[in-house]
Formats: sequence, structure tokens, C-alpha cells
Amino acid sequence: MSDRIELDIREGVAYATLSRPEKLNALDFPLLDALAQVPARIAADRSVRAVILRGAGEAFCSGLDFASTGKDTRRLVTGFAKLPVQTTNLFQKACWAWRELPVPVLLHGHCYGGGMQLALAADFRFTTPDCRLSIMEAKWGLIPDMTGSVTLRELIPMDLAKYLTMTAEVFDGTQAKEYGLVTGVSDDPLATAEALVDKLRHRSPDAIAATKKLFHDTWTESPRSAFWTESVLQARLITGKNHRIARKAEENPDWSPRAL
Repeated sequence: MSDRIELDIREGVAYATLSRPEKLNALDFPLLDALAQVPARIAADRSVRAVILRGAGEAFCSGLDFASTGKDTRRLVTGFAKLPVQTTNLFQKACWAWRELPVPVLLHGHCYGGGMQLALAADFRFTTPDCRLSIMEAKWGLIPDMTGSVTLRELIPMDLAKYLTMTAEVFDGTQAKEYGLVTGVSDDPLATAEALVDKLRHRSPDAIAATKKLFHDTWTESPRSAFWTESVLQARLITGKNHRIARKAEENPDWSPRAL
């Protein structure tokens, strides 16, 4: 396991910390590799109920480390390459792998460029009022290419996505909330994230995972396709043991969520 991400699993929560604080957690190839690989390790642990993704030091992620990645032409080429059967290349998988986790992903901290796209792949985002954020690729004559084309469209209107991408505007946490890019703003975003995790612990992990899959799979689908997905997922839930436990919980005030 790369030393670029510190993984600490405790009480059902996986704390994944980007650990390159001296570079503001900028994305070099070892960190990109770790971001693409660590989610599989988390998914393999059935005790994990939620993930909090964060950055060590002053920032969550300052984006791509051009000085480092630009020196390795071979990795740049292979990083963009993918087989016809693959959905993502390395740069995209570094973000998308977190979106595909069957448990909620929450994060907080300053983020720019590729770091912003990583943030957008999370289910929830919490920040401080003075946090600085930007879809910054235009600064280098580029476009978002780490899954931002999908995650942005799910959160904000097209004209706003165009504006923020074309201008590379830097905005604070309060403005990010007004734009709809973050879930909440507080002086202690980690505490806010942990409070949400505590609420989610009281819900069936099967239902949480199915909810995530439901919206991700149907958000841009036709009603016919969405309703089919609803029915399939619900059939699985209603015949599962966690549904029976959840129903009993409504009748039993002494029930513990850890029974799920």
C-alpha cells in the first residue's frame, strides 16, 4: 500500500487521508495510484459503513502536480490510455473509484483542479467558510478530465458549470454552498461529517448502498429505466434480513443499529 494515503478504519468508519502535506496533497503518480487502489481495499472490509476522505495539513488537494507528472512521459501516456472494455483511465479512476464504493463518502478541505474533481466524486462535501475551491484546469489551457463532466452536471446547471470551468474562478466555501457544490459549511467540517456518519449508522447498510446505486444509475435515465431499477433494488431489499431487522427496530426501542 502506498504511503500517499493513510487508511485508518475504526468503529465502522474508514478515514482515508491524503498524506502529502508538504505539497498540499498535490496529485503525483503514486498518489493517483493510491486513490485508484484504496477504494477496493475499503470495499473488501464489510465492517465499513462510511468513508471520510480528507487531506493532511492545510489542504485537501491542490490538484495535479504538473512539475512531477510532466517529467514522466511514459506514465502520462499510459495514464490516459484504457482498454475498450474499461470505463476509466488512471486519472479518471482516481476519482471514480470513490464514487463506486457501496458506502457513503464524505470529505472536507481546500481543493483545486483535480482535487475538486475528486471532491465532486464524493457523496457529500463539507467545508469551512474560508475554504478555497476552483475548477482550475482552464488556468493551464485544459478541461476537467477526471470525471468532472459527469459529477458537475449532477450538481449544477450547465451555464454555471461552463462559467466556473471557463473562468477557473476561485471561490470560498460559502459561495460553493450557494452554487450547490458542497453539502454543508461549518467551522468544523470534520465534526459535521462525523455527525452525518452517526446518523447513517442507524440505517440499514443495504438500503444505504441501494440508495447510492439507485440515484447514480438513474439520475439521467428515462422514467421507464429508472422505475425498473427502483423495482429491482427494492425487491432485493424487501427480501433481505436487514429490512426485517429495520422493521423490528421500529417496534423495539432497545434495538441497536449495530445489529444491521
